[in-house]
Amino acid sequence: MRAFVIGNVALDEAVTVADLPAFGASIHGKAGQIDLGGKGANQAIMLARSGLPCCFCAAVGEDSRADEIRSRLVAEPLETDLVRIAGVASDFSIILRNPSGDNAIITTNAAASGLTPEAACASLAGAVPGDLLVLQGNLSTETTAAALRKAWEMGMQTTVNPSPLRPFFGDLWPLVDIAFVNECEAATLGGTDTLLAAGVPQVVLTLGSKGARLVTPTGDVLVLAQPCEAVDTTGAGDCFMATALASAALRGVALDPRALRHAAAAAAITVSRPGTGAAFPTKAELAEILKER
Repeated sequence: MRAFVIGNVALDEAVTVADLPAFGASIHGKAGQIDLGGKGANQAIMLARSGLPCCFCAAVGEDSRADEIRSRLVAEPLETDLVRIAGVASDFSIILRNPSGDNAIITTNAAASGLTPEAACASLAGAVPGDLLVLQGNLSTETTAAALRKAWEMGMQTTVNPSPLRPFFGDLWPLVDIAFVNECEAATLGGTDTLLAAGVPQVVLTLGSKGARLVTPTGDVLVLAQPCEAVDTTGAGDCFMATALASAALRGVALDPRALRHAAAAAAITVSRPGTGAAFPTKAELAEILKER
C-alpha cells in the first residue's frame, strides 16, 4: 500500500505565553523555534517515517517560505509535489503555547485554498486500488470533494481528519472509510453515531490524555493514552492518526486496537518534546514502537 496525502504545509513559529491575551492587550512571550508544520505535512511525514511509502501534495507561494519548506521536506523520506501558486504567500502558523503545553494555533491558508481540484487529482495518478488517501480540512470545498470522488472511483481507501471543521464535510461522509475526530469535532458533528449513520465505517475519537476510541457499527474499543509529561501538544493528533494508519497498513489489516496502541506511544513521544516536526518520533523510534504487539 502507498499513502497519498493531499493537504497543507506551513512554517510554524511558536511563542510561549502565560495565558492567551484578551483583545486590546499587549503581553510578553518567549520566542520558540521555527519548525515545519501544517496538518497535511505532519501526517505525511509521520506516515513516511513509519515506513509506509508516501506521496505528499501541497501548495506553496512564490516566496522565501516556499524555499524553506521545500528544503525541510527534502530531508524526509517522502515523494513531494509542491505546487507553486503565484500571488499568494506560503502558509504559516503562529502557535501560542502556555507553560503546561496546551496551545492555540493561528494558521493562514491562502496557499492551501489555492490548490485546484485538477492539481489534487493529478497527484493521484500513480495510485492503485487499495492505496490510501489522507485529507484534512484545509483545502477548498471543490478540491476536497474532487479528491475524495477521484479516490473513490479508483478504489482507494479514504481517510479524513476534518480539521479545521468545514460545512461541506456533511455531504462527503459517504465517500470516507475512516474518520479521525477529537471530542470537540465529534460534538459539533453530532457524535460518532452520526458519522456511522452517515456511512463512515470506522471512526477514531481521540480523547487527549484519556486515550482514544475505535468506533464501528459492531463495537467500541477504548485504548488508553501512554502516561508522559506534556511539554507541547502541537501536532500530537496528526502524529497519532498517521501512526495508527501506518501500523494497520504495514500489517495489511484494518484499523485495530494494536494500531491505536502504537499511535498512543508515538503521540506520547511527540507531546514530551517542544516543536512540531522536530518533536515527532524518528524513524528508529517508530520502528521500535511498531514492533510492539
